[in-house]
Amino acid sequence: MRRRTKEAWAAYAFLSPWMIGFVVFMAIPMIASLVLSFTDYDALRPPDAVGWANYRRLLEDPAVRTSLGNTLVYTVMAVPATMAVSLALASLLARAGRRSAGFFRTVFYLPEITPKVAVGVLFLILFNGQAGLVNAALGLVGIDGPQWSTDGPWVKPGLVLMHLWSVGSTVIIYLAALRGVPRELYEAAELDGATAWQRFRRITVPMISGALFFTLIVQTIAALQSFDEAYTAFYGSAASATYSNDAALFYLIHLFRQAFEFLHLGYASAMAWLLFVVILAITLVQVRLSRRFVHYEGGDR
Repeated sequence: MRRRTKEAWAAYAFLSPWMIGFVVFMAIPMIASLVLSFTDYDALRPPDAVGWANYRRLLEDPAVRTSLGNTLVYTVMAVPATMAVSLALASLLARAGRRSAGFFRTVFYLPEITPKVAVGVLFLILFNGQAGLVNAALGLVGIDGPQWSTDGPWVKPGLVLMHLWSVGSTVIIYLAALRGVPRELYEAAELDGATAWQRFRRITVPMISGALFFTLIVQTIAALQSFDEAYTAFYGSAASATYSNDAALFYLIHLFRQAFEFLHLGYASAMAWLLFVVILAITLVQVRLSRRFVHYEGGDR
């Protein structure tokens, strides 16, 4: 018992930095945000309790509906595209030699460490409707490229394409999962006459479904909190002077502007809790559906 007690205290000692960080930087700010969501607070005067007024305002604010709709549409576009491209790249790396796979794995991961602000600026350079490199490349094959940065229907597809710049971490996760699939399963399927598509559908996808499910949740949460690239490209000090389209108004951008441009900190706190509830609901639905589609070794679901 004394030994177990010592081991328990040692475990708590190692966990204490994370526990302290969680309490100080997560739990306390979340509680404070929840309290502020029921107040009118601008950081210049003491908070003034307003009850549920901020939450009623959420239901009446058209910008909330617009920004939340933009965010959901972007998420529906970005998450499947990210997973598909990442799986394709990981499949190619899985077939490459170890030396070349290591090189390209590093190449694919490098954009992950690129500052998001730089990616936002790069978006304006590449997707400029008049002189952008993307439209210039499309022009070489006879395609008249759209106005990616000013035409509303093309703003989110352009941001999705720009997001595919940084899929390195997802590629690495899928590559590790693919290398964990037993080769004997593929050999047995080939002997039974299974095509490449059948092997992919019946063996590869079920065996890496755990990794697919993990990245689905992570990518969904990240997409619902999209901010940096869109804000830099469309709502920075230079961009906001000329951009008047709401197609890039994501929910977190609207929240940020309410908090730090207009100093509606109480209202912004209510917006943050609405986003928390939306993310929690979507995640719970994904977890529920995963019981039908995610395969675990041993047969448990």
